Amino acid sequence: MSRHFLELDDVSAVELDQILAMAEAAELGPVLAGNGVALVFEKPSNRTRNSTEMAVVGLGGHPVYIQGHEVGLDMREPAADVARTLASYHRIICARVFDHGALERMADALDGDGTEVPVVNLLSDRAHPCQAVADLLTLRDAIATVKGGDGLVGHSLAYVGDANNVCRSLAMAAVMVGMDVRVAAPDGYQLLPGDLDWLEDAARAAGRSGSVEALSDPFEAVDGVDAIYTDVWTSMGQEAESLERLAAFEGYCVDDALLEAAGEGAVVLHCLPAHRGEEIAASVVDGERSVVWRQAAHRRTAMRGILAWLVATPAERAGVLP
Repeated sequence: MSRHFLELDDVSAVELDQILAMAEAAELGPVLAGNGVALVFEKPSNRTRNSTEMAVVGLGGHPVYIQGHEVGLDMREPAADVARTLASYHRIICARVFDHGALERMADALDGDGTEVPVVNLLSDRAHPCQAVADLLTLRDAIATVKGGDGLVGHSLAYVGDANNVCRSLAMAAVMVGMDVRVAAPDGYQLLPGDLDWLEDAARAAGRSGSVEALSDPFEAVDGVDAIYTDVWTSMGQEAESLERLAAFEGYCVDDALLEAAGEGAVVLHCLPAHRGEEIAASVVDGERSVVWRQAAHRRTAMRGILAWLVATPAERAGVLP
C-alpha cells in the first residue's frame, strides 16, 4: 500500500523529520526520472503550481498540469475513477481540491486496487500539509538565524486569524516538532474541540513537549512568541462572507502594535496572498521581520522533500537522518 500525504498525521514525527531532512538535502538525484506527476487543480494557485512543477522537474520527473474542469472530480467522473486513470500514467498524483473527501476517495480507490501511487494534498477545505512543511523549514531558518540552534523544540508560534485549513495543518506540524502553538481567533472562527483533541493527541504521540492553546485575545497569544503567523480572513469560495468576516476579525490585524507586543526577535509569516490593511499591515508584511518571501521559496523546498520521501524506500527514508 502506498504512503499518501493528505494531512500531517499521515506521517509520524520521525517521518516528518525525514521529510524535512530530504527537503534540505544537498543532493537527492533524479528520483523521479522517467516518471510523470499529475497535478490536478480545482483551485488556481501561484505558489503551489510553480513550486510543485519545479520540484518535480528538479527530481527528474515530468509534471502535467490538469485543470479541474478537465477531469470534473465527482461530476464528470468519480474521483476514484480519475485517480485510477491518472495512476495509469503517473508515479504520483497531486491535487488541489475543494472537498477533502475527494482526496480520500482517490487514495482509497488506489489502495483498494493495490496500485502503488501516492496521493498528495496540495490544499483542501480541511488541510494544507505541504504549506505546513514549508512553514517548518522557514521557522527553522528564521529561529536559527535569530536565536541560534537548529531545532524548534520549546519555541513558540502564535497564529492570529481564522482557524482554517492552513491553521490546522500548521498547528499539527508545529506540535509534532515540539513547538508551543497559540491560536487567537474570534468566536465562531476558533479551533473546534475536536481539532484541539486531535492536536493534543498528535503532541503526545510525538513526545516532544509541543502544545496547543486556543485564545480569543491576539495580544495575549503573541506575548513572548518566536513567530507570528496569519492568513487571509476570506478564502476562495467564501467571498459571500467577506463583509461578515471583516467585521468579525476587527482587531485581529497583525500590525506594528501586535508585532511590538510579541517582543524582540519575533518573525512574521504569511502563506500568501496577503491583503495589506486587512489581516496584515503593509509595514509588517514588507518589514524587516517578515520572512514571507523565504517562506514562499520554501514551498519548492518542501515539495522536493515530500515527493522524494514518497518514492523512497524505508531504508532510504531512515538513512537521511544523521
